[in-house]
Amino acid sequence: MLPQSFLLVVAFAASAQASPVVAAGPAITPPPSALLAKRSTCTFSGSKGAASASASQKDCATIVLSSVAVPSGTTLDLSDLEDGTHVIFEGVTTFGYEEWDGPLLQIEGTDITIECANGGYIDAKGALWWDGEGGSGGKTKPKFFYAHDLTNSAINNFYVLNTPIQAISISGASGLTITNMTINNEAGNSLGKNTDGFDIGESSNVIITDSNVYNQDDCVAVNSGTSITVENTVCSGGHGLSIGSVGGRDDNTVETVKFLNNEVKNSVNGIRIKATEGDTGSITGVTYSGITLSDISGYGILIEQNYDGGDLDGGTPTSGIPITDLTIENISGSDAVESSGYNIVIVCGSDACSDWTWSDVTVTGGKSYGSCTNVPSGISC
Repeated sequence: MLPQSFLLVVAFAASAQASPVVAAGPAITPPPSALLAKRSTCTFSGSKGAASASASQKDCATIVLSSVAVPSGTTLDLSDLEDGTHVIFEGVTTFGYEEWDGPLLQIEGTDITIECANGGYIDAKGALWWDGEGGSGGKTKPKFFYAHDLTNSAINNFYVLNTPIQAISISGASGLTITNMTINNEAGNSLGKNTDGFDIGESSNVIITDSNVYNQDDCVAVNSGTSITVENTVCSGGHGLSIGSVGGRDDNTVETVKFLNNEVKNSVNGIRIKATEGDTGSITGVTYSGITLSDISGYGILIEQNYDGGDLDGGTPTSGIPITDLTIENISGSDAVESSGYNIVIVCGSDACSDWTWSDVTVTGGKSYGSCTNVPSGISC
């Protein structure tokens, strides 16, 4: 007969095997990779697509906007994206008509990739607003795209048609690269106005490359910022490659801007630097190199420190926004300027333009400007 103590041990073991006792412990948190896996590809379409995409933007690793019809007076708002989100415009994205300030589209975030799928584009329906007034009157026109506060992000293969007024506003960006973007406002040549391509302010380390702008105002306007590069880009129909206007803003510093190997054609201006009369700020380290000009109606090269809303209409140039360390080189513009236009205009304040490098600059076809002032030595105007 087995001892009672052995029977008690066997009974206890059998009971434990049948109904194991698990000690309570802290809840287990899934690793970050498991949490990220919950984010997926989300597709939105139709008239409710904009609102649904905005409401769900934090839940989607990839957002596909498939033929979204954004209602009038509404922003397609993706300004609260998770880091690393991929935004794809598929089919034709459209916007309803309403007089308001916009923007029609707003995207913000870090490590964001934005692109149009093959054959996809955005039709902003600008002709519904165009009245020849631009931002000066007439209909209230919405700006198109606030590419604000984008950090270490990319916009690729992006095509937009007919913006009501300014197209791409870049502000507060850092480490933004734009490749193969087309802004096509060519249909607005009679009534479109102030349809700027890229307006850049308070941003750093921005690169725009291999792009095309057809519009009726500045192709690119750098109003403030540092380390901005625009290269291998074609500008047609507008006001050329501009610095400014600089002055009268919260940030009035432009530093280290490069325009490299670009073409400006069928435009009012080719190269333009605008410092506003009576304001303060600085423009330094700007380079225009390898620029090809053709069919320029107004000014081949225009550098002015008396800007007051229109070219050369500000009266006496002032010195509060010095233009220093300017390089203009390898400019091809033989017979590029119409006979009624001016080849080169330089209007500087006293001691406000210095340390300029000017080489291999050919701009002909237009008139010589007889009222250049304070031109740095070695430079012809």
